[in-house]
Amino acid sequence: MPSPEATLYGFWRSSATWRVRIMLGLKRIDFEVRPVNLLENGGEQNRPEYAAKNPMRQVPVLEILEDDGRTFRLAQSIAIAEYLEERFPDPPHLPKDRVTRARVRQIAETVNSGIQPLANTSVRLFVRDTLGSDDAAWCKHWLSRGLAAVEAMVELTAGRFAVGDAPTLADVCIVPQLFHARRFGVGMAGLETLLAVERACMELEPFARAHAERQVDAPPRAAQDAR
Repeated sequence: MPSPEATLYGFWRSSATWRVRIMLGLKRIDFEVRPVNLLENGGEQNRPEYAAKNPMRQVPVLEILEDDGRTFRLAQSIAIAEYLEERFPDPPHLPKDRVTRARVRQIAETVNSGIQPLANTSVRLFVRDTLGSDDAAWCKHWLSRGLAAVEAMVELTAGRFAVGDAPTLADVCIVPQLFHARRFGVGMAGLETLLAVERACMELEPFARAHAERQVDAPPRAAQDAR
């Protein structure tokens, strides 16, 4: 099947955008990147033309040609991942067994709804600029707490990857979250299972190619460290 035309609107460091980059790579779908800078000039996600694509003014947004030739637009990384899984089931990234599939979704949703929203850019800036609090300490607390929980879950399910010996949606969510944990100084001690999963993932080209620092809108290292 030829790869459909797809456009991904996102930010290089956004973990939600990162998940979709991985999924598109795993599904062997070619796509064009349209960077949305969340930090400059009040945030490009707040411009009317982008808000028309996603009223939540968040990244990512995927635009993809459906089989009938119409452009389908979808936001929210887990919804996008599930759509891609249903439309392009080979290779699979959700197990067929319903119990194992539920475990994958549990891990993915723990990251997606239990960790990432508490440490994303908009929340971090609100904690710092509106509440006048230490946003780095805030993020470190919630990232540490959440990843400890994910480690406990993955200890029960891991093979080479988070759930068994093939990559799943769980791995897609874990890898970007570990990157952000390191950004905020979260110690990796006690996360040995997750680190082994990360190493296995990064041996795969879709994970390696999706890494934040390889994106066209990623700034030079010095600029990254200053943000």
